[in-house]
Amino acid sequence: MNARSAIPSARTIRLHPADDVVISLDQLVSGTHIAAEGAAVAGLIPPGHKMATRAIAAGEPVRRYGQIIGFASQAIRAGQHVHTHNLAISDFTRDHAHGAEARPTVYAKEPATFAGIVREDGRVATRNYIGILTSVNCSATVARAIADRFRRDIFPERLAAYPNVDGVVALTHGAGCAIDPEGEGLAILQRTLGGYACHPNFAGVLVIGLGCETNQISRLLATQGLQNSDRLRSFNIQDTGGTTLTIERGIAQIEEMLPRANEVRRQPVPASHLVIGLQCGGSDGYSGISANPVLGAAVDRLVQHGGTAILSETPEIYGAEHLLTRRAQTPEVGHKLLERIRWWEAYCARNGAAMDNNPSAGNKAGGLTTVLEKSLGGIAKAGSTNLVDVFEYAQPVRSRGLVFMDTPGYDPISATGQVAGGANLICFTTGRGSAYGCAPSPSVKLATNTALWQRQSDDMDLNCGEVLDGTRTIDELGADLFALMLETASGRPSRSELHGYGQQEFVPWQLSVIT
Repeated sequence: MNARSAIPSARTIRLHPADDVVISLDQLVSGTHIAAEGAAVAGLIPPGHKMATRAIAAGEPVRRYGQIIGFASQAIRAGQHVHTHNLAISDFTRDHAHGAEARPTVYAKEPATFAGIVREDGRVATRNYIGILTSVNCSATVARAIADRFRRDIFPERLAAYPNVDGVVALTHGAGCAIDPEGEGLAILQRTLGGYACHPNFAGVLVIGLGCETNQISRLLATQGLQNSDRLRSFNIQDTGGTTLTIERGIAQIEEMLPRANEVRRQPVPASHLVIGLQCGGSDGYSGISANPVLGAAVDRLVQHGGTAILSETPEIYGAEHLLTRRAQTPEVGHKLLERIRWWEAYCARNGAAMDNNPSAGNKAGGLTTVLEKSLGGIAKAGSTNLVDVFEYAQPVRSRGLVFMDTPGYDPISATGQVAGGANLICFTTGRGSAYGCAPSPSVKLATNTALWQRQSDDMDLNCGEVLDGTRTIDELGADLFALMLETASGRPSRSELHGYGQQEFVPWQLSVIT
């Protein structure tokens, strides 16, 4: 952020000297003079939206963040509102320059710590749940019925003796049958379920099936290198003798798991054990100015302390991927990212879709016009360190540092893949006011503006609108957020956890044809 006007009645933000637009902090009315830009407002410009600072001819590129966000679809006068009515996408060349801006990471001399739960295999958890997974939608009702018997708000006595257990959650889905048994869709579903089945935030897991589905439990476990044990148990409705007996069996097995699950104790562990999934949803024109850069500043600190951050949502980095390839640790990493971009282009083409189907209606109402603009702001979540690896959806994340996981932009699907890959905490920025949680990993919500914080603070964990208000800097709030990450990983409940979000938001990516 290079400069900001200081007119109380007409506050705007210029993000880069080369920009053709500034961002309004207040509603701008026609005739208002913006002294810092030497321009008068022509028309009505809502908060978070863009105002042209110079005359732009039809067909000319328009820049924000010093980068092209689209091309003028008609002539634009200085002072006019720049949005969907006069800004459009057009193809242009990007310089990917693989690794040109990669720099050695400077690690912290004294690594930060948090109070984590160390599992028998050395992996570290931030939460301690017992999970119920389903192989197919047909066993979802049974799984939820079992989990409901352990709800603290309905049956508090069932978990009264187990204060170290965060709860029993059922993560169900709508797939598992009528699907190509050798196809990519089933492989992704199995990889996702496998990642959750062995996630360190689960002390124990039940996998429940119907019995006749395509996604057979035996094959699910075999493909994921898993087997039944005291910690991982599986059975199906048809073999057990129906719904009632299956629910009874599930309750009994969880009761057997609870004493051992309760034996855990938190202990100081290095922040290098944190794996953070980065999300943004319900974005607005401020997302790339406040909350996303604040998250990026916290990510830089996390990486300096040896931790891992997972950037995702491939359609929402589209058009700005060159900013990541330039930070790729090796050319191979940069090319892996571009391979995923090409896959998405082909995927959209064969389904009659376009990659510029983002932003959403809410994003546009908040001031975002094109996917390029949204992508440039979204990448700010990733901070400034090197991109060290690229993973496909729900693959186990084995690298440390900033990595990328290929996911859709739809938040529940994207975060589900990140957690399957090992994320033990989610950080989620929002400008419109998203309500979201992600059991078994806590989700921390960041508001982009103070008006949202005041309106929906019941769902928010941090107000990044202070950047816009001029009361805090991005770096100061980045430090606060990193401290909040450590506190949340140590057991402090997030707002979404207090509200009980997390079970319904488990949404594996479905790719295959359903027959």
